[in-house]
Amino acid sequence: MRIRVVTYSAMPRGGAMHARRLAEELAGRSHQVELWALTLEGAGIAAAAPVVTHQVATAWVPGEPPAARVARCADVLADALRQAPPADITHAEDMIAARALLTLRAEGVVPHVIRTVHHTEVFEDTALDDCQRASIQDVDRCIAVSSVWADRLAHEFGVQAPVVPNGVDASRFAMDDLSRAAAGAYMGWGDRPVVLAVGGVQPRKGSRTLLEAFARARARLPEGALLVIAGGDGIYRTDEHEAAWRGDADRLGLRVHDGATVPDQCDVVRIGVVDDDDMPVLYRAADVLAFPSTREGFGLVVLEAAAAGLPVVVSDLPVFAEFMEDGRDCLMVPVGAAEPLADALVRATNDAGLRAGLVREARETAARFAWADTAARTEAVYRAFLADA
Repeated sequence: MRIRVVTYSAMPRGGAMHARRLAEELAGRSHQVELWALTLEGAGIAAAAPVVTHQVATAWVPGEPPAARVARCADVLADALRQAPPADITHAEDMIAARALLTLRAEGVVPHVIRTVHHTEVFEDTALDDCQRASIQDVDRCIAVSSVWADRLAHEFGVQAPVVPNGVDASRFAMDDLSRAAAGAYMGWGDRPVVLAVGGVQPRKGSRTLLEAFARARARLPEGALLVIAGGDGIYRTDEHEAAWRGDADRLGLRVHDGATVPDQCDVVRIGVVDDDDMPVLYRAADVLAFPSTREGFGLVVLEAAAAGLPVVVSDLPVFAEFMEDGRDCLMVPVGAAEPLADALVRATNDAGLRAGLVREARETAARFAWADTAARTEAVYRAFLADA
């Protein structure tokens, strides 16, 4: 099959990483695969040979409302894809990619659109909400990454979707030959104790709750504790949330630094998008992963951290409970609750026995998920769809 996988982002995280690894594994199954990614954040993911990667460049527009940004990005993607040769499967990884491909389907450029739904967003803007609904209800076939989201698609959108979970390259993230000290030196913070968050500063990632929890935990963490926030801030970011987060930091007395360097006189550092090659080192250079999301589709970051041997603290979302268990391979805390999150971060950092047990069990959990299985199950969805078309 000739397969075209399209994603709105080139950041090496979440749906974009799902797109890349799916494309690579499908190519390994003797398919002709292309990956198209909008490089809104600058250069990012590039799939391994023989997958052909097309990075479609655009830029942030300061002050642009999220709805306008979504429409513009979808148009940029559609313009780039309009001249692409025919494909047997066109696969959207997100709402923006689906909007672009639905435009091309209406023009007769592509015959159908298959979409992976990682999760849905809660939008106050009706334009965004309508776009999201169309990207789910108007495509030809949806795939969900978890049973939780398959059920929600059925009940909220009337869409039946087979479940194809994410995978993780467990051996790549293990890096047992790399010491914590060496990894910390490479990342620039040395032996300072690190609470790591991946996903930037955005509401869905529980960023304000995490800031509050870190402030409450600092006195009980080893001296020099640092909150490291990796990743871009998302296509739906707003100036209002950024200002509120900055205001929280000032109120809590937390000194924030933006940039890859880590000065001694900071408590929180936002290092931005980390190169994919450095992600295993990033996990190795931390002491605990904080993932207090309010909404997730699956939680690829959690699997990667687990494979890397990093204890994880997550929100008690049903999607995490599909494959993890509180006290066995993670610590779970109520969504939006800063004090329980602070306590869990302290326990996961300071209790050596607890850490060892969490790491051991979490690595066994991560070993159950492989990208090869994701590709095989996705291919089965493609074949069933084409047989019915």
